[in-house]
Amino acid sequence: MLKLFFATDVHGSETTFRKWLNAAQHYGADVLLMGGDLTGKMLVPIVQERDGSYTARFEGAEVRVDDQRGLADLERALRQRGYYTQRMTAEERARYQTPEQVEELFRKHMAEVLEGWVGLADERLDPGKTPAIWMPGNDDLEFIDEYVNRSKAIQNGDGRIIEIDGYYVLSIGNANVTPWNCPRDVTEDVLARKIDELAAQVPDMSRCIFNVHAPPWGSNLDLAPELDEDFKPTMEGGGLKMVPVGSTAVLEAIRKWQPLLSLHGHIHECSAGIKIGRTLCVNTGSEYHEGVLRGSLVILDPKKGVKNYALTVG
Repeated sequence: MLKLFFATDVHGSETTFRKWLNAAQHYGADVLLMGGDLTGKMLVPIVQERDGSYTARFEGAEVRVDDQRGLADLERALRQRGYYTQRMTAEERARYQTPEQVEELFRKHMAEVLEGWVGLADERLDPGKTPAIWMPGNDDLEFIDEYVNRSKAIQNGDGRIIEIDGYYVLSIGNANVTPWNCPRDVTEDVLARKIDELAAQVPDMSRCIFNVHAPPWGSNLDLAPELDEDFKPTMEGGGLKMVPVGSTAVLEAIRKWQPLLSLHGHIHECSAGIKIGRTLCVNTGSEYHEGVLRGSLVILDPKKGVKNYALTVG
């Protein structure tokens, strides 16, 4: 038996990444897999005011703390949500006038956090005992590959097939084109070609695990709020109107290749498992913003395939 733990879309959250690292011990997992979208989405300046207090604006509100303990608590809470933080004076903040200056600071924090995660993983995980794979997702800038590749304990699976205990993990972090034109969005044709080129190299599809960031279209693993032309959610019947936004290329690849297991992320609102033909397809969803790790524990039997699986919240 092989017990596999999968989670995805941590988006820079310190809390959820550490929980993933601890999942081998907590759940007794033999293998750890991390889907795409490793980096955070926001940088929050924490400004030191003239009276010695600190202020930060995020999620539409201003927070003020008056001492070092409050400052540490604020930084910890922001990092739990996946936000990067930068202490600065009002004068220093005023110097950041251009998008290029902000982007440079953002990249600096992405790199520093990933370096810290690599160090933590290399300290806590024994790759000979608990193999681990992670990959960038469509939200992640290309430059982070340098840092993702540095870990001795976690392999970067993106665009590769990695064999673990006789199973073949095929990983692709790209997604079909989104309204935000993310760094690793690609057309459906490109995504289909990427999957097919790798899948053709798998010697035994009955022992193949797809780790593909985008979920299959129309599978109920890909439901997200419909957006209007101003990128605001549309309403229907007193609630959000949900529509499928997954990938047709991923759907067709699963139908064509019928891997043993197909693991997905990208759409945070979905947490479910379904069957497409013989293939068990799972999207764990994500609540990184709350410091909650959504995952899936899958038990693989060398003779029977997927013996059991469970969606986890921790």
